[in-house]
Amino acid sequence: MVNESVTRHPWRLVKRVLPQHTDHGGVMWHGAYVGWLEEARVEALSATGYPYEAMASVGLEMPVVQLQIRYREALMLGDEVELISVSSAPQGVRWPWSTRFIKNSVCVAEASVELALVSVHPVRRVLRHPPEAVAEAFRALADGPQQGL
Repeated sequence: MVNESVTRHPWRLVKRVLPQHTDHGGVMWHGAYVGWLEEARVEALSATGYPYEAMASVGLEMPVVQLQIRYREALMLGDEVELISVSSAPQGVRWPWSTRFIKNSVCVAEASVELALVSVHPVRRVLRHPPEAVAEAFRALADGPQQGL
């Protein structure tokens, strides 16, 4: 599902499993993974200099059109996890991401997400060709962060 990274510097986000992420047994709830995946993408986009808010302000959205998560080991309350994400160049109208959830150097889950760029004004429609600022941000995302980020 998640390919080896061809990006020299994947996007990284460190998270801790908090009580609101867990069920009554202290196990991370499956829906919390989805929230973290979105947070990783939004933070990476912001790091390119084109924050998600800028995209939203011009009537663009990035809905998820496909999501797959493979759980290998349960995350528990208090666990610290690093999300290591790679964005590929858009493939047609789809924008693929791969993310690994790493705890103590072990991959405990992996996910692949595909999004589509949608214009919401004046009517909702999928954009085959993003505006230049968005295309530039997609290129920067596929290149990965510059060293030190």
